[in-house]
Amino acid sequence: MNTKKITFSAMCILVNIVFGMFVGMLNIPLLFLDTVGTVLGAVVLGPLWGALIGGGTNLVLGVISDPTNIPFALVNIALGVIVGFIARKKSFGYKEAILTGLLLAVVCPLIGTPISILLFGGLSGSGADLLVGFLVQSGQEIFTAAFIPRIISNIVDKPLSCILVVYFLSKMPKNFISQFSKQTYKVS
Repeated sequence: MNTKKITFSAMCILVNIVFGMFVGMLNIPLLFLDTVGTVLGAVVLGPLWGALIGGGTNLVLGVISDPTNIPFALVNIALGVIVGFIARKKSFGYKEAILTGLLLAVVCPLIGTPISILLFGGLSGSGADLLVGFLVQSGQEIFTAAFIPRIISNIVDKPLSCILVVYFLSKMPKNFISQFSKQTYKVS
Protein backbone atom coordinates (compact mmCIF):
# COMPACT_ATOMS: atom_id res chain seq x y z
CA MET A 1 0.00 0.00 0.00
CA ASN A 2 2.78 2.48 0.84
CA THR A 3 4.46 1.81 -2.51
CA LYS A 4 1.28 2.92 -4.28
CA LYS A 5 1.05 6.04 -2.12
CA ILE A 6 4.69 6.92 -2.74
CA THR A 7 4.25 6.40 -6.49
CA PHE A 8 1.07 8.50 -6.54
CA SER A 9 2.85 11.20 -4.50
CA ALA A 10 5.74 11.26 -6.97
CA MET A 11 3.23 11.67 -9.80
CA CYS A 12 1.62 14.57 -7.90
CA ILE A 13 5.02 16.25 -7.52
CA LEU A 14 5.53 15.81 -11.25
CA VAL A 15 2.10 17.36 -11.92
CA ASN A 16 3.12 20.40 -9.83
CA ILE A 17 6.37 20.82 -11.74
CA VAL A 18 4.92 20.25 -15.23
CA PHE A 19 1.84 22.46 -14.71
CA GLY A 20 3.96 25.19 -13.10
CA MET A 21 6.55 25.17 -15.88
CA PHE A 22 3.91 25.03 -18.62
CA VAL A 23 1.99 28.02 -17.24
CA GLY A 24 5.29 29.82 -16.65
CA MET A 25 6.30 29.30 -20.29
CA LEU A 26 2.94 30.67 -21.41
CA ASN A 27 3.45 33.64 -19.09
CA ILE A 28 -0.22 33.75 -18.07
CA PRO A 29 -0.73 36.55 -15.54
CA LEU A 30 -2.12 35.69 -12.08
CA LEU A 31 -1.80 31.95 -12.77
CA PHE A 32 0.76 29.37 -11.64
CA LEU A 33 -1.07 26.01 -11.26
CA ASP A 34 2.06 24.76 -9.48
CA THR A 35 0.05 23.34 -6.57
CA VAL A 36 -2.49 21.22 -8.49
CA GLY A 37 -0.56 18.06 -7.61
CA THR A 38 -0.38 19.01 -3.93
CA VAL A 39 -4.14 19.60 -3.83
CA LEU A 40 -4.76 16.31 -5.66
CA GLY A 41 -2.50 14.36 -3.32
CA ALA A 42 -3.97 15.97 -0.22
CA VAL A 43 -7.54 15.22 -1.29
CA VAL A 44 -6.79 11.59 -2.15
CA LEU A 45 -4.17 10.69 0.47
CA GLY A 46 -4.83 13.13 3.30
CA PRO A 47 -3.01 15.96 5.05
CA LEU A 48 0.27 14.19 5.88
CA TRP A 49 0.83 13.04 2.31
CA GLY A 50 -0.32 16.42 1.02
CA ALA A 51 2.34 18.08 3.19
CA LEU A 52 5.00 15.65 1.94
CA ILE A 53 4.01 16.28 -1.69
CA GLY A 54 4.05 20.04 -1.16
CA GLY A 55 7.41 20.08 0.58
CA GLY A 56 8.85 17.54 -1.85
CA THR A 57 7.84 19.70 -4.80
CA ASN A 58 9.75 22.70 -3.50
CA LEU A 59 12.79 20.59 -2.67
CA VAL A 60 12.86 19.10 -6.17
CA LEU A 61 12.37 22.53 -7.75
CA GLY A 62 15.14 23.89 -5.55
CA VAL A 63 17.51 21.27 -6.92
CA ILE A 64 16.51 21.27 -10.60
CA SER A 65 15.71 24.92 -11.22
CA ASP A 66 16.17 27.51 -8.48
CA PRO A 67 17.26 27.10 -4.83
CA THR A 68 15.02 30.03 -3.84
CA ASN A 69 12.07 27.59 -4.11
CA ILE A 70 13.21 25.68 -1.02
CA PRO A 71 12.22 28.19 1.70
CA PHE A 72 8.74 28.43 0.19
CA ALA A 73 8.21 24.73 0.91
CA LEU A 74 6.47 25.92 4.10
CA VAL A 75 3.71 27.45 1.96
CA ASN A 76 3.19 24.25 -0.02
CA ILE A 77 3.32 22.11 3.15
CA ALA A 78 0.63 24.25 4.79
CA LEU A 79 -1.47 24.04 1.62
CA GLY A 80 -1.28 20.22 1.68
CA VAL A 81 -2.27 20.06 5.34
CA ILE A 82 -5.21 22.48 4.94
CA VAL A 83 -6.61 20.77 1.84
CA GLY A 84 -6.11 17.33 3.37
CA PHE A 85 -8.07 18.19 6.50
CA ILE A 86 -10.86 19.90 4.56
CA ALA A 87 -11.19 16.93 2.20
CA ARG A 88 -11.37 14.53 5.16
CA LYS A 89 -14.10 16.55 6.91
CA LYS A 90 -16.36 17.27 3.93
CA SER A 91 -16.94 16.11 0.42
CA PHE A 92 -14.61 17.88 -2.00
CA GLY A 93 -16.87 19.10 -4.77
CA TYR A 94 -16.84 22.31 -6.75
CA LYS A 95 -18.31 24.41 -3.93
CA GLU A 96 -15.73 23.14 -1.44
CA ALA A 97 -12.98 23.60 -4.03
CA ILE A 98 -13.87 27.26 -4.52
CA LEU A 99 -14.12 27.93 -0.77
CA THR A 100 -10.88 26.03 -0.08
CA GLY A 101 -9.17 27.93 -2.90
CA LEU A 102 -10.27 31.26 -1.44
CA LEU A 103 -9.00 30.22 2.00
CA LEU A 104 -5.67 29.21 0.46
CA ALA A 105 -5.55 32.51 -1.43
CA VAL A 106 -5.25 34.25 1.94
CA VAL A 107 -3.27 31.71 3.97
CA CYS A 108 -0.54 31.05 1.39
CA PRO A 109 0.43 34.73 1.01
CA LEU A 110 0.33 35.14 4.80
CA ILE A 111 3.02 32.44 5.03
CA GLY A 112 4.94 33.31 1.86
CA THR A 113 5.15 37.07 2.32
CA PRO A 114 7.30 37.00 5.50
CA ILE A 115 9.61 34.44 3.88
CA SER A 116 9.94 36.69 0.84
CA ILE A 117 10.61 39.75 2.99
CA LEU A 118 13.18 38.05 5.22
CA LEU A 119 15.10 36.40 2.39
CA PHE A 120 14.53 38.57 -0.67
CA GLY A 121 13.35 41.99 0.53
CA GLY A 122 9.76 41.23 -0.52
CA LEU A 123 10.59 40.50 -4.14
CA SER A 124 9.78 37.31 -6.02
CA GLY A 125 11.56 37.68 -9.34
CA SER A 126 8.27 37.97 -11.23
CA GLY A 127 6.34 40.77 -12.87
CA ALA A 128 4.59 41.33 -9.54
CA ASP A 129 7.81 42.95 -8.32
CA LEU A 130 6.83 46.07 -10.28
CA LEU A 131 3.71 46.38 -8.13
CA VAL A 132 5.74 45.71 -4.97
CA GLY A 133 8.16 48.49 -5.94
CA PHE A 134 5.32 50.87 -6.78
CA LEU A 135 3.58 50.20 -3.46
CA VAL A 136 6.79 50.68 -1.47
CA GLN A 137 7.48 53.94 -3.31
CA SER A 138 3.94 55.12 -2.59
CA GLY A 139 4.54 54.73 1.14
CA GLN A 140 3.18 51.27 1.89
CA GLU A 141 4.89 49.12 4.49
CA ILE A 142 6.99 46.32 2.98
CA PHE A 143 4.62 43.60 4.24
CA THR A 144 1.61 45.27 2.62
CA ALA A 145 3.54 45.96 -0.59
CA ALA A 146 4.68 42.32 -0.85
CA PHE A 147 1.35 40.83 0.32
CA ILE A 148 -1.02 42.61 -2.09
CA PRO A 149 0.44 41.19 -5.35
CA ARG A 150 0.55 37.72 -3.82
CA ILE A 151 -3.07 37.75 -2.70
CA ILE A 152 -4.22 39.13 -6.05
CA SER A 153 -2.58 36.29 -7.97
CA ASN A 154 -3.63 33.66 -5.43
CA ILE A 155 -7.29 34.69 -5.63
CA VAL A 156 -7.20 33.48 -9.23
CA ASP A 157 -4.70 30.63 -8.95
CA LYS A 158 -5.76 28.71 -5.84
CA PRO A 159 -9.52 28.36 -6.55
CA LEU A 160 -8.76 27.38 -10.15
CA SER A 161 -6.22 24.80 -8.98
CA CYS A 162 -8.79 23.29 -6.59
CA ILE A 163 -11.49 23.30 -9.29
CA LEU A 164 -9.15 21.48 -11.69
CA VAL A 165 -8.56 18.81 -9.06
CA VAL A 166 -12.30 18.21 -8.63
CA TYR A 167 -12.62 17.93 -12.41
CA PHE A 168 -9.68 15.49 -12.64
CA LEU A 169 -11.07 13.39 -9.78
CA SER A 170 -14.48 13.22 -11.43
CA LYS A 171 -12.81 11.70 -14.50
CA MET A 172 -10.69 9.15 -12.61
CA PRO A 173 -12.01 5.64 -11.98
CA LYS A 174 -13.42 5.43 -8.45
CA ASN A 175 -11.65 2.14 -7.77
CA PHE A 176 -8.30 3.79 -8.59
CA ILE A 177 -8.82 6.48 -5.97
CA SER A 178 -10.43 4.22 -3.37
CA GLN A 179 -7.38 1.94 -3.26
CA PHE A 180 -5.47 4.64 -1.41
CA SER A 181 -7.80 5.21 1.49
CA LYS A 182 -10.89 3.83 3.16
CA GLN A 183 -11.86 7.46 3.91
CA THR A 184 -11.75 8.64 0.33
CA TYR A 185 -13.21 11.97 -0.69
CA LYS A 186 -16.68 12.36 -2.17
CA VAL A 187 -17.20 14.39 -5.31
CA SER A 188 -20.41 16.39 -5.05
